[in-house]
Amino acid sequence: QVQLVESGGGLVQAGGSLRLSCGASGRTFSGYAMGWFRQAPGKEREFVSRITLSSGMTYYTDSVKGRFTISRDSAKRTVYLQMNSLKPEDTAVYYCAADTTGVLSWNYWGQGTQVTVSS
Repeated sequence: QVQLVESGGGLVQAGGSLRLSCGASGRTFSGYAMGWFRQAPGKEREFVSRITLSSGMTYYTDSVKGRFTISRDSAKRTVYLQMNSLKPEDTAVYYCAADTTGVLSWNYWGQGTQVTVSS
């Protein structure tokens, strides 16, 4: 089994920064990719960013390009999302996800961490 735990959310003013962390546990974990999604109240969950764990290749949705950076610490089995120049529209619950299928099925999810950006 894989357990994902997010941390680092909070309240920040527009233009500020936060760094989210997602730790993956499980002695048999061998993930293909990890990523971040977000969901605001009343809205659909949307993809934010992903990283391929073996190569470190990253991908971002257009709205966060140039502002967010995803990274990994393989030894710690942890993925980070550095969020800079935050905007009120970034406000959402951010979820960490992991894929062990190799085809981005996102079969494991964390509990979410709230990010609130004030004007």
